[in-house]
Amino acid sequence: MKQLNEFLIPFIGLKLGKHQFDYQINKAFFDFFEYDDFESSDIKVSVVLEKKSTMLELNFKHKGTVHVPCDLTNEMFDMPIKGKLKLIVQFGEVFNDDNDELLILPHGEHQIDVSQTIYEMIVLSIPLKRIHPGIKEGTLDTEALKKLKELSVTETKIAHKEEENIDPRWDKLKQLLTDK
Repeated sequence: MKQLNEFLIPFIGLKLGKHQFDYQINKAFFDFFEYDDFESSDIKVSVVLEKKSTMLELNFKHKGTVHVPCDLTNEMFDMPIKGKLKLIVQFGEVFNDDNDELLILPHGEHQIDVSQTIYEMIVLSIPLKRIHPGIKEGTLDTEALKKLKELSVTETKIAHKEEENIDPRWDKLKQLLTDK
């Protein structure tokens, strides 16, 4: 599997204790994973690695914005996202990442690749329904919304069309319902 070298953390030479790593995530990072749900991104990721004698604890935090289309109007906007994740790394006979919160590395490993974890953490923090903040506030003004308002059906238009299109034969049928 391909790896992003900047996301490899060599833990073998680190002293016991906490160590912080900061990353700036942009569109190129998501292109590596072939993820194209948004146009661009500006996300800061902070990883705090706490090295203990028998295991590693990694605390991930991210905060930033992604440029996504609105699900209702298809207008592009910057959606703020944030999140955090905790990962425990232990050592064993074989590599095992079946558990979301526990990663088992073989005894001979000297570095950990955090790119997949960062990718999953960010993608899972993006809401399923993306609504432009201007819609909630009522301030969004786009060509699509103008056209929808222009083409919307109002009650006066409906009443006017009903008056024009009434066939006199229907009046006799309506009287049958009201004569009961």
